[in-house]
Amino acid sequence: MISIAVVGYGYWGPNLVRNIAEVPGARLAAVCDLNVERLKPVSLRYPDVAITANFDELLRDHSIDAVAIATPVSSHFRLAMAALKAGKHVFVEKPIASSAEEAERLVEEAARRGLVLAVDHTFVHTGAVKKMRELVDSGLGEMYYYDSVRVNLGLFQHDVSVIWDLAVHDLSIMDYVLQTRPVAVSATGVSHVPGEPENIAYLTLHFPCNLIAHIHVNWLAPVKVRRTLIGGSRKMIVYDDLEPSEKIKVYDKGITLKDGGADKGSEVYKALVGYRTGDMWAPHLDVTEALNTELREFVECIEHTQTPTADGQAGLRVVRILEAATMSLAQRGRPIDLEPARQVA
Repeated sequence: MISIAVVGYGYWGPNLVRNIAEVPGARLAAVCDLNVERLKPVSLRYPDVAITANFDELLRDHSIDAVAIATPVSSHFRLAMAALKAGKHVFVEKPIASSAEEAERLVEEAARRGLVLAVDHTFVHTGAVKKMRELVDSGLGEMYYYDSVRVNLGLFQHDVSVIWDLAVHDLSIMDYVLQTRPVAVSATGVSHVPGEPENIAYLTLHFPCNLIAHIHVNWLAPVKVRRTLIGGSRKMIVYDDLEPSEKIKVYDKGITLKDGGADKGSEVYKALVGYRTGDMWAPHLDVTEALNTELREFVECIEHTQTPTADGQAGLRVVRILEAATMSLAQRGRPIDLEPARQVA
């Protein structure tokens, strides 16, 4: 039985507590939050679970095997590093840290101690995103583009920009679904609230092939949109996370190029591009709650010394892009090259 303590009982913490209490092979050992008043519902629902405002108590408790961190991004590195040094496995909310340097140090510490480090990239555990990965691997052909829109009205964050709050979801999905890694990123955006981080941003990611990715995130949209389009040479995908049932639709549509050897601009040359229109189908998807699936995997990785789907390296890759996008944003969209994440043995 893997004993897990949850640190942070604000927005996401209650979801972690509920799911850990239900995961086979896991025991919800303790919940920690600086605001003890928040923890009263925990005592009422889980009377056998310890509650505390002292994080160090959790670290000193040798019966606790792992720590799940759901606190503001600025505290992720400090708490996760302390937990790793105390010999605890770590599950940390996205993004893994507030800088690539911090993320890399966490990855190295976990590897050095033989501990599991998992990042809460929740969407990669959904049936829809798993199906997209499967389709990209087997049926879309050569990849052309990845286009994502994630917009709504609020919730404004005061410590991070809309890129770090919303784009992190799309970047984690893209990192999981696509086979190739971006080599550069450019970003533009603006803040409409004086003294606050950017609330609208556009990211363009460049790849070593003809693939291009674009992500639009916005806290000021009148409607909520969660839609991704992936285009390939054989098929195309539309992923709408707000659809109640058919979240994934696969279209047998595209263009057909004919090798005619005609001069550019001629009528013959124009006729070389044909349009293909086929069927649309919506695949059956697993509807298990993603966080439950993710935590089950975390427990299994601890028990069997395995690597999580969203491990520290995945978290590091995403933070590298976020950091570079922030630099590009400050330089009015200048492309920033991405250094490949160094693999830690």
